[in-house]
Amino acid sequence: MGLTLALALARQEVPSVVLDEGRGKDEQRLARTVVLREDSAALLERLTGARLAEVGVHWAGWRSMRRKQVMREVTFGADADPSLDAGPAPLHIAQHVLTGALRAALARERLVKIAVDSRLDGMEQEPSGVTAHTRGPKGTWWRGSYLIGCDGPRSTVRKLQDIRFPGRTAVERHAVAALRAELPRPDQALLHRMPPWRTSGASTGEITGRPLPEGVWRLDWLLPPGKDLVTPELLVARIRETLAGWTDGPTPSYELLDTGVHTVHHRVARRWRVGRVFLAGDAAHLLGALGTQGLDEGLRDADNLAWKLALAWHHGPHETLLDSYQAERRAVIAARLRAADQALPLLRGGGALRAYVPGSARGHDALLTDGHLGRGALGAPGAYADSPLAPRHLEAEAPLDTASGAPVTDVRVTAEDGSFVQLRDRLGRGSLLVVLIAPGTGVWERKHWATAGIMPRLAAAVTALPHPAELLVAEEYPGAAPHTVLLVRPDGHLVAALTGVRPADLYAAAEAALGGPAKAEAGAGAGAEAGAGARAR
Repeated sequence: MGLTLALALARQEVPSVVLDEGRGKDEQRLARTVVLREDSAALLERLTGARLAEVGVHWAGWRSMRRKQVMREVTFGADADPSLDAGPAPLHIAQHVLTGALRAALARERLVKIAVDSRLDGMEQEPSGVTAHTRGPKGTWWRGSYLIGCDGPRSTVRKLQDIRFPGRTAVERHAVAALRAELPRPDQALLHRMPPWRTSGASTGEITGRPLPEGVWRLDWLLPPGKDLVTPELLVARIRETLAGWTDGPTPSYELLDTGVHTVHHRVARRWRVGRVFLAGDAAHLLGALGTQGLDEGLRDADNLAWKLALAWHHGPHETLLDSYQAERRAVIAARLRAADQALPLLRGGGALRAYVPGSARGHDALLTDGHLGRGALGAPGAYADSPLAPRHLEAEAPLDTASGAPVTDVRVTAEDGSFVQLRDRLGRGSLLVVLIAPGTGVWERKHWATAGIMPRLAAAVTALPHPAELLVAEEYPGAAPHTVLLVRPDGHLVAALTGVRPADLYAAAEAALGGPAKAEAGAGAGAEAGAGARAR
C-alpha cells in the first residue's frame, strides 16, 4: 500500500520516502494473489503505466454451483447478457507480480526514495512536521510533513500512536493451493458449495477456483471453525478429490506450485488520523470474508488520501479536508463489515431448517457472488454520501444515475486539447474535473464548439474556481440531460451535478469539496519537508 500511495503522491508532484523494513524484493508466492475490481485495476494501471491484463487474467465468466446444480452463471465482456448486469470482469493477478509492477514504476520516479532495511521504531510530531526513527543497518532519523502508516495488520505506526484495533479474529480460514492443471472452462472462475464428492471429511463444503496465467489455478477450501492443522497429506487428498470431481473422472495430472493457509480477520482502527499521522490499508482495517477483497479497499484509501495530502503539501493543511479522509473511508469500511457480519450467520450457520427455506440457497449464492465479483453491499465501491466535503443547498442540482459522493461512470470525454480519452484517465492528477454533457459535440472538431453556445461562459466559471480544474466534454452520461455539468473530485467521486452553467453553484460545490474556505496556517505550504510514508513487508 505504501508503494501505491507514494506513486499517487508523485503523480501530484509530492515527494515522499518509503520506509521498508525488508530488502525491497518480494517473495514469489503463487498462493498469494489478489482480485482487482475495475476501479482499483484502472488506478494501478494509471499509476504504473503497466498493462496488468497482460500479466493477470480477466475472467471470461463466473459460475457458482451447489452440489451438482449450476446456481448462477455470469459471462463478462462482449458476450455478456445486458439484462444480468454482469459488470466488468475482475482481474486476478499474483501479488508479487503486482508489487513488481509498482516497484518498477517507482524506480523511474524521481520524487520517491525507498529506504530498505529501515524498520520504524519511534516517532515524534509537532505542529510543523513529523520525525521518525528507523533501526537496522541504515537506521537514522527522518523528517517529513506527514507520516502514513501502511505497515500492515501489526502496524508499528498504529501501536506507537496507541490506536485501538478492535474486531473479530479468524472470521474465516482457507486452505490454499496454487497448481498447474488442465481444467474445464480454463478462463472461468468457479465457486462450488457442498460438492457431492466430499470424502476428505475436513471441508465445510465450499471451494473456489480462480484461474491465473499459463494454466495456473488458485484453489481455496473453506475450513471449518476450530481446525488449526492443515497437513500436507490432507491438502493433497483435498486437491485430488476436487480435481477428479471437477473433471468428472480420475484425478488429472497436475503440478503443485505453492500452498498456504489464508486467515481472514475483521478489524477497524478507532482512529485513522492523529495530527500529522495517518493509517491506511491493513494498518487501518482488515476484511475479506465472503469473497471480498481487502486490497481493493486499501487502494481506495490511497486514492482518497493522496489528493488531500497533495493539497496540504502545495497549499497548506486544511483540517476539514484532512479529517474527511477518516470520515469517508472509515464509514465505508464499517458499512462493509456490517454487511459481512449480517450475512455470515446466514451463509455459515449451517442450521438444518435454514437449508430447506424456499429460495434460501439462491439468496445465499447471490450474496457470495456479490462478494466475489465486487457488487452490492459486500463488494461495490463505497459512496461518500455523508461526507463533510459534500456541498449543501445547491439551487440547480440535476438528476443523475450517479448519486452525489459515488464514483462516476467511466465515459469517453473530449479533453481541452481536442483528444478523446476516458474520464478515468484524467483522475489522480490533483485537479477537479468539470464535465459538460453535450450530445453531438463528438463529431465536430474542438475549434468549432469550444467557443460556441455555453462553452465560453462555462470555461470562465471553471477558470474562476478556487482550485485548478480541467474542463471536459462528454457526448452522454447515464441519466444526464443535455447541458448537465458534473463536478468530479480528483479521486473520481461525484461532487455535484448541475443543470447548465451555474457559476455560483459550481464555485460553492468546488469550495465544499476542498473542505470549505481555507485558513492560512503558520509553517505550512510548499516549503515544508517531504512527506514520509511508512511501509512494512
